[in-house]
Amino acid sequence: MACQQALTECILEGMSSRNSTRAEQGAATRARIVAAARQRFAADGYERATIRAVAADAGVDPSLVMRYYGNKQGLFVAAAEIELRIPDLSHLPRARAGAGLVEHFLDRWEGDDILLALLRTAATNERAAERMRTIWMTQPLAAMAALGVPQKSAATPIALINALFLGFAYSRYVLKFPPLAKMRRAEIVRWLGPVVQHYLGAPMPRR
Repeated sequence: MACQQALTECILEGMSSRNSTRAEQGAATRARIVAAARQRFAADGYERATIRAVAADAGVDPSLVMRYYGNKQGLFVAAAEIELRIPDLSHLPRARAGAGLVEHFLDRWEGDDILLALLRTAATNERAAERMRTIWMTQPLAAMAALGVPQKSAATPIALINALFLGFAYSRYVLKFPPLAKMRRAEIVRWLGPVVQHYLGAPMPRR
């Protein structure tokens, strides 16, 4: 009886180990696919990137990409899981909060090509546009709260700041308007910092 119990426990332990190994392998494969997708979407944009190219970059069969993500839109949404990493602005002098936010986003735009790919794609793809709305309207809430702006009052200043940042990013990095494309970082901060500062601290205009 004891031998039978020991044999059963051994079999169950082996099955659990195999299941754990398969789960780890699956997670590693998905991570490799997403990493390849981020690079491919950043390099080629949404329209030109293909499931087949991503699969080749990841070293897997295209059917496996389809199995995990369904289609190109699903893959793009997975690849566009982005953290804006907005700093706690309360650590800065209050008068520097706007400039600090401008400097942070210049670093983000220039350090993560998938952000630009998402920006380009959002103009023509509703899934990408929804991802942009979710990221840019929810992730800044903590930073606004740290400045004493309650969540119920934060939506409008966040939207205005987003309009400024996204419009600037599109003009500088996608359309490459000559004055903006050539502008030095210090100049950008001097121009945009006071505007952002106004949105961070200005009272709601009266009707």
